[in-house]
Amino acid sequence: MHAPPLDALVGRTAVLATMHHKERVIAPLLGRFLGLRVQVPPGFDSDRFGTFSREIARTGSALEAARAKIAAGFAQLPEARVGLASEGSFGPHPELPFVSMGLELVLLVDRDSGLELAGWHGAPAPYATGERITDLAGLREFATRVGFPAQGLIVMGIADGQPTPTRALFKQLDTWDALEARVSTLLAEHGEAWVETDLRAHRCPHRMRRIARASLALVRAWRSRCPACGQPDFVPGEPVRGLPCAWCLAPTTLARGHRQHCRHCGHEAIRPVRRMLADPAHCDRCNP
Repeated sequence: MHAPPLDALVGRTAVLATMHHKERVIAPLLGRFLGLRVQVPPGFDSDRFGTFSREIARTGSALEAARAKIAAGFAQLPEARVGLASEGSFGPHPELPFVSMGLELVLLVDRDSGLELAGWHGAPAPYATGERITDLAGLREFATRVGFPAQGLIVMGIADGQPTPTRALFKQLDTWDALEARVSTLLAEHGEAWVETDLRAHRCPHRMRRIARASLALVRAWRSRCPACGQPDFVPGEPVRGLPCAWCLAPTTLARGHRQHCRHCGHEAIRPVRRMLADPAHCDRCNP
């Protein structure tokens, strides 16, 4: 496959497979930096690929879901030769207890060249949270803390101590009156309700900002070219440990660089980190 020039996407139509207004952040960035003309197919249903509120489980990984969305987008806008999709994932943080980790993906597929390019952004996501509610005072405290109504909320029933959307599920709650009415109904019927942040992009300002960052990561992947073959996506990946201790110069567990690997020709390089030496607090010899 020939390496595409940097302006290969300029002026091309890209279908963005979304129903949650992600074009608000993706379209301006990819239009400005890649020259894409982003279109959203009318009536597109991305909920069929999985919902955060659990009534439809996502099958497969975030990457597989994004690919499926793009294929559906191409089906609805067949004249588009470039496809875009975004997919978010949330789970326990690998290092911080009681903190969620959020990972955003923005995927681009060029069906003329076969190119698939991903932009990723991961960071702690304390906004992905929920609570069991037993009274309206607790509801008001939780809703105020997470930033309702700018940050949307979802209300669902509880069964066996777990959030259960099949018992009850209410999503379109844009006002305090609507929120309190739905929770009051569940409190009267069951004595409890589960309330959690709505993680759909158009109801979660935090996610919108992170989708924008994933879009910029996609731009960097397009512009980062392999020095051997010129293909895109020559971006830093897994860390290479061994940054020298500032006191004794022994290798520490901190990264001294990140490996760059070209998936087209196999060329590799290590991009060094900016700092030259590690804090001795991270050295097993100086701080055993």
